[in-house]
Amino acid sequence: MKGSQVKRLIAGVAVTATLLTACGANDTPSGGTANGGGTVKAGGTLYILTDSPSQQFDPAKSSNLVITALSLVHRRLTSWSVAPGKDTEIVPDLATDTGKASDGGKTWTFTLKDGLKFGDGTPIKSADVKWGLERSFAPAFSGGLTYHKDLLSPGLAYKGPFDGGKELDTIETPDDKTIIFHLARPYGDFNWVASTPAFAPVPKGKGAEADYGNHPVTSGPYNVQSYERGKGATLVRNPNWSATEDTTRKGYPDKIEFQLGQQTAVIAKRLIDDSGNDQTAFGAPFVAPAQLVQITGNPSAKSRLVTSESGALAYLSLNVTRGKLADPNVRKAFQYAVDKAAYQVASAGSPDLAGEVATTLITPGIKGREKFDLYPAPPAGDPEKAKQLLAQAGLPNGLDGLVLVTRNENSYPEKAAAIQAGLARAGIKVTIKTLDTDAYTQEVDTKENPDYDLALSSWQPDIPSANANIQPLFQSTEIGGGGVNESRLNDPDIDKGIIDAQSSVDPADAAKKWVELDKKLMEKSVVVPLIYTRNSFLHGSKLGNFVIGKFPAYVDYRQWGVIQ
Repeated sequence: MKGSQVKRLIAGVAVTATLLTACGANDTPSGGTANGGGTVKAGGTLYILTDSPSQQFDPAKSSNLVITALSLVHRRLTSWSVAPGKDTEIVPDLATDTGKASDGGKTWTFTLKDGLKFGDGTPIKSADVKWGLERSFAPAFSGGLTYHKDLLSPGLAYKGPFDGGKELDTIETPDDKTIIFHLARPYGDFNWVASTPAFAPVPKGKGAEADYGNHPVTSGPYNVQSYERGKGATLVRNPNWSATEDTTRKGYPDKIEFQLGQQTAVIAKRLIDDSGNDQTAFGAPFVAPAQLVQITGNPSAKSRLVTSESGALAYLSLNVTRGKLADPNVRKAFQYAVDKAAYQVASAGSPDLAGEVATTLITPGIKGREKFDLYPAPPAGDPEKAKQLLAQAGLPNGLDGLVLVTRNENSYPEKAAAIQAGLARAGIKVTIKTLDTDAYTQEVDTKENPDYDLALSSWQPDIPSANANIQPLFQSTEIGGGGVNESRLNDPDIDKGIIDAQSSVDPADAAKKWVELDKKLMEKSVVVPLIYTRNSFLHGSKLGNFVIGKFPAYVDYRQWGVIQ
């Protein structure tokens, strides 16, 4: 969107903000259960309505949190106990405990529970967990979370089991129930890392095909009965899953239907109307400002709107390998040029629903976080200060021809337009390029030499540790190949700092080191933190146990069910 279209967009969402404020629409977090009367029982069909054209069920390619969609079909070594108002705790999943560390944190041992089975009835063995991890190193299966990779294969020398059938010798499986990880260095958060998708078992020898995610061998409450990109996926009960043994998942619905590629406005209207099957449906996209206005005037819909506490960091990455953006003094101008207030409005219609303005990379709720602001400015920014910095860097006429890339879902086009308009005030001209999720991942996170200067995204820490705020976004190993270092920062000093912080087994010492890195990265101005997002979700009147815990700021898919 350009020119007057941008002005109309910002004006429109400003009106939205006024309406929401006037009507008092759920302006504060309301995480918790929302049953709407009735009792959740086993049975029924639950519908997930999403604007994404795809749903990734291959654990090697997935970056899903432990509480969201992948948990319906795959289990991991460890899991999380999540509840409103309580700190998230690590708990066992496939393993009997949360792991035993030895050798100063360099060796971790897990033991599998008795009687575990895949969805096809075959036993789950330690070798299957190892195989699943080995698959994640294969270039063909990139795109998933990567915390484990450099720990198990320094320099990422290992290329997966399909390259001559090699095994990863840093993972030992002395028997069918024991799995031992020999890490390259001490790592205090490894038991949390064991809750990430790659730690889901895959039957040894299977999963070589590129579309394995369309028909995976499951370990969770559901099997994937069918999947078609752009249309939908159907999950049905896994008869070999035990609700008695798996204490982290309720597995209430008999069937779960994903309806893919839906328009966000249509999703919201269906849920506001609350008729037929939509009474047992959930809207995966965050509710957009225009729909929040409609919800405000509808008591039934308003009672079914649930807003999280502050969670993910919304941020603008500056590609430090591109032209003038290689100069940190140029990059610092962006800290003042961006209009974070407009971004709040474009995100959710009001600052209260959108989330507070961000100034740090470590998000609220993470132990040891320090609040600071190296670039003090009003929420709307300081374009004159930005112009001064550009002039001092030899750019008195500003910058032109920059490409800003983002996704075409969750109101990202509108949010990108707010960024574009704010930068224009400081003489920074950008063109917006919107891509669907798969294309975005391919262009921004996978290509060796991608075509973008700025990338608009958000990041929810994968585990409740500052490690998960910093390492995935800024370690040089996360450049390309499916990693999410979208600023393309390759800085040996930052890399060393990350390894030092990860190696500390003293939580207080580690926290200090992460704060030091937070400040160093902000001094380098490789990203502009925008807001700590709050997420608003809408669901049908017959969907119960709709829980959003203190961390993360997403619905816990493991708990919900149909009200009978």
